[in-house]
Amino acid sequence: MGDVRVEDGRLVGLDERHPPIKTRRVAFDWEKTPLHWIPNDPVGTHLINAFHIVLPAGERWFIQCVKDALPDLTDERLKEEIKGFIGQEMVHARSHQGVLDQLLEKNGIDTRKITDQMNKGNDDRPGERAKMSARKARWMLKFELGAVASIEHYTAVFGQWIMDAKALDEDGADPTMLDLLRWHGAEEVEHRSVVFDVYQAMGGRYPMRVATWAVSLFFLYWALFGGGYYLAGQDPTAGKMTKLRFLRAYRRSVRQGHIPGVFKMLLGEAPVYLRPRHHPSRVCSTQQAVDYLLTSPAAQAAGYDPY
Repeated sequence: MGDVRVEDGRLVGLDERHPPIKTRRVAFDWEKTPLHWIPNDPVGTHLINAFHIVLPAGERWFIQCVKDALPDLTDERLKEEIKGFIGQEMVHARSHQGVLDQLLEKNGIDTRKITDQMNKGNDDRPGERAKMSARKARWMLKFELGAVASIEHYTAVFGQWIMDAKALDEDGADPTMLDLLRWHGAEEVEHRSVVFDVYQAMGGRYPMRVATWAVSLFFLYWALFGGGYYLAGQDPTAGKMTKLRFLRAYRRSVRQGHIPGVFKMLLGEAPVYLRPRHHPSRVCSTQQAVDYLLTSPAAQAAGYDPY
């Protein structure tokens, strides 16, 4: 871990490439959180709520991919980082499932059309892998790791964005939801290098990294816009939601600083992630992430010990 210590309430001496990765067993109470937790912005709310739909199953897929790679890894530090990564992702999955069960479902929004499909993909994966030859199964695992690594890049970038999104505070966004998103985002920044390092350790090469980035780009576009539009259409309080109305409301939400520009973020990060010598440790700020975790209500309530 190096000389990591607390000075003046801040954690200093961090290694951006290999920070300590700790599991924080947080909990959230959604009893007082309104459905439109960004006031007067149902579309902005539901675009971010789309993360809650895909993340529980998505996080379980991420975990399984790195678990499948473990037998082939020899770097003991990377194995230790994987343990921290798995612990964090398990809590992420549970926390976002809580939003589905305790906030969206309570307000008449049924997400099972999407979540059942994603859960089925996870359930079918072992059987499909068992039918493959060892060589094809290893190739497929590397491809999946490449896709997860590129998604992890975007979740870290979004995590950095949500920590900086002061307009949400100024416009009265629900503090519990903001803490969930910022705690999660901070941990995404913290462990952003792990899956990329696993991909490289498994022999993943640059051409596959480009191909898996393209696949993940389509997935993220579908997850955010498709999921957001689906939720807005399910919302009994949002009125009739046409595609044109949704797009106009999306643009207004971006101008207000309630959500990032999805196209700008997805395509704007391409030159960064696709740089041949790219490494995740060169983007985002671990220092800012742990500084937030030192003040996060949920992390503090969980007894977060700064290393």
